Amino acid sequence: MLNNNKLRTLLVAIPALALMACASGPTEEELAAERAKQEADRIAAEQAAQEAAQAEAVAQAEAAEAEALRMAREMMQQEKAELEAQQTVYFDFDRSTIKSEFEAILRKHAAFLVKNGDQSIRVEGHTDSRGTPEYNIALGERRGQAVETFLLNEGVSSSQITVVSFGEEKPAVSGTSEYAFAQNRRGVVVYE
Repeated sequence: MLNNNKLRTLLVAIPALALMACASGPTEEELAAERAKQEADRIAAEQAAQEAAQAEAVAQAEAAEAEALRMAREMMQQEKAELEAQQTVYFDFDRSTIKSEFEAILRKHAAFLVKNGDQSIRVEGHTDSRGTPEYNIALGERRGQAVETFLLNEGVSSSQITVVSFGEEKPAVSGTSEYAFAQNRRGVVVYE
């Protein structure tokens, strides 16, 4: 009977030993492979985070640049609107000489045009109704050219300026009073 007990013990012990042998831990190669995979995953996550941060920085820089461009455009439009409110230069009777009181206004126009080379203007020369139509067209031309010459001397490119004479054809004020005549003797800077 002793043999039977030993036999039974052996029958139970052998499968238990076999199970214990199968349940042994991972090999060194398996552990090294697992560590390498974890390191690769960590590096990939860091690279993804860096790329996301770079993309965010680029997006912020582009947004800042777009905002700066928008603000510059808005400031340019505001400055242009202010200049368009001061676009008329008045002349003395039968004269085409720029009066000193209008030089500051023309300098502002010139500074704007120099700073904004893509902007262009048309200088319109006008006269009052005294004189022949031919004479008034020529006088309007001289007045427009006087404004043009002033702007050119201030550094504006000739490609930004065109001159047109309307003579007496487009009066600002109707009538034959001295006030009407004075208001019609003018050069007008028109932004295109």
